[in-house]
Amino acid sequence: MTAKTKDSPFSWRFVAPLYMGSTLNPINSSMIATALVPIATHMHVSVAQVTILVTVLYLASAIAQPTSGKLAAELGPRRIFLVGILLIFLGGLLGGFGHNLLMLILSRILIGIGTSTAYPSAMLLIRRRAEWSGMQKPPGSVLGGLQIAGVVTSALGLPIGGVLVDAWGWRTVFFVNIPFSLIALVMTMLWIPRDVPMKGAQSVRTMVTRIDIPGIVGFALTIGSLMFFLFSLPHADWVALGTSIVLCGLLILWESKAKNPFIDVRMLASNLALSRTYVRFAAMTLCMYTVLYGITEWMGAVRSASALEAGLLILPMSIVSALVVGPISKRNLVRGPLMVAAGSSIVSSIGVLFLTMRSPVVWIILITCIFGVMMGAASSGNQTALYMQVSTEHMGTASGLLRTFGYIGSIASSAFISVVFHRSVSDSGLHHIAVMMIAVSIIAFVITIADPRLQTPPKQVNMP
Repeated sequence: MTAKTKDSPFSWRFVAPLYMGSTLNPINSSMIATALVPIATHMHVSVAQVTILVTVLYLASAIAQPTSGKLAAELGPRRIFLVGILLIFLGGLLGGFGHNLLMLILSRILIGIGTSTAYPSAMLLIRRRAEWSGMQKPPGSVLGGLQIAGVVTSALGLPIGGVLVDAWGWRTVFFVNIPFSLIALVMTMLWIPRDVPMKGAQSVRTMVTRIDIPGIVGFALTIGSLMFFLFSLPHADWVALGTSIVLCGLLILWESKAKNPFIDVRMLASNLALSRTYVRFAAMTLCMYTVLYGITEWMGAVRSASALEAGLLILPMSIVSALVVGPISKRNLVRGPLMVAAGSSIVSSIGVLFLTMRSPVVWIILITCIFGVMMGAASSGNQTALYMQVSTEHMGTASGLLRTFGYIGSIASSAFISVVFHRSVSDSGLHHIAVMMIAVSIIAFVITIADPRLQTPPKQVNMP
């Protein structure tokens, strides 16, 4: 930033492209669920084969989120954001006109990588702009809006996908990315200030060292093998898990000695508050996605609800979470909301224990609304905690890594649902899932209440 503008540092022009870009990853993550059966029918393959479209986006996103953050810190967040938008556009085109499963897989990979540039780039842009503007505390309303765009909208994918597929067919879940990416591209080019020129000579060797290519590759292989294990459940691939553990050890060894590490393991070891934020976010995301996928699958199988009907029943959860995020973010609250999030997760998980095929719809809506409180409080509280726990230098990678832990939680929830519902979807299976959610929620509550460094930031905070 070379000169201050007459507008507010965080005017709607600045935040609009960041919010729009951040909605595309969570919506694409869940929207595809409504199109799997039509795609399988059109491609003459089984639905089980088509589920790889879900897998590859999760995998690409989990790897690309922190990678995009590292690249944004080194090459400029605006540049990386623009590249991501172009990848989304190409992915939408490839998938929309795809005539075989391979083209759709490549499309989902492009969309996964492209949409993953938005959140870490946005967090870094917001942090740098706050420092440039002389702000000494997080811009709460801006972070709240980003959180609504980046996490809360995940519940919107099911009803949106259901409407699009019912009205115009499965290709629309790919084509819908095209207009949004073009709008985001134009807004970013017009309203997001250019990145400062990169300093010094930019030889290939210099860039490889700065970006830590070996660290990125090691991280990708570690996460890839871990997710391969999770997706293999209920038929566990223990070789994949063992491989992930070995690769993780080698990655830690490499990163602890790297001059410019992709993931600063020394910082994570010394900043235990940040490490606890990652674990807490993964635990709460596991519960959140268990509701999104587990309860919707149960409603479809046991209560014979369509994908659209199930999505509409889950929609109040997203609305409540959006309402919760606003006041929490504006006040930069941390500890209180996280305790509320864990507590409400415990309460609503207990409510799931009493769900049966004869339960009234109002009971389902009430339970999901309480989960909405958890969803909004957890996402806002953890994001503000991370913002306060990380320096600007590490903001891009750290915020991307937060999303990676979120994906690990969501995939773990999918794996657990697959194990429980392996033979049949039933009330008793849903109750087993509820017991798991209660246990995870209690762990999250203990991590929160026992964290001595977790507190609401004071009114005046010196940026690291």
